[in-house]
Amino acid sequence: MQKPTLQGEMIILRPIRADDADAMWDMLDDAEGNRLTGTTSVFTRDEVDAWCASREAAHGRYDFAVTANGDDEYRGEIVLNDLDEDVRSAGLRLSMRPAYRGRGYGTEAIELVLGFAFDGLGLHRVELDVLSINTRAMSLYENIGFRVEGRRRDAYRDGAGWCDSLVMSMLEDEYRAGRVGS
Repeated sequence: MQKPTLQGEMIILRPIRADDADAMWDMLDDAEGNRLTGTTSVFTRDEVDAWCASREAAHGRYDFAVTANGDDEYRGEIVLNDLDEDVRSAGLRLSMRPAYRGRGYGTEAIELVLGFAFDGLGLHRVELDVLSINTRAMSLYENIGFRVEGRRRDAYRDGAGWCDSLVMSMLEDEYRAGRVGS
């Protein structure tokens, strides 16, 4: 199955490829990024290489590299995963390399993927988890239109302590209502 490429104003989302492994390896070496996303797994370079090489053939998910218009460099990734065609739902995950955070790439990537999810795939619901310590991400998701629908208490480690995870979602009608006149 050919995975789509999504074009925005600043960015292009393209399928993750085997040659993205160096940049993904760099992203996984970011201690603060791992803390804010709850990533505790330690990956080997061979695992990262294999993962990147396998994304185009992966079923039930869309793994996109965030690139800037005119430059194919992997700046981060956005993933639509756990796709359930019967329930018409999926999960969303975003992670950006440190040098590319705070530039609007993540916001545009989410908007593009939501358009693909609701208009392209006909989904009814997109959900995500965000750690309570990641206030910047929570604010981003709320500004786009995601709503908090639950809290998983002490769901992730934060150093020697714990932190909550907030479950957020957007429904198709909320997506459409938030884009009227846009």
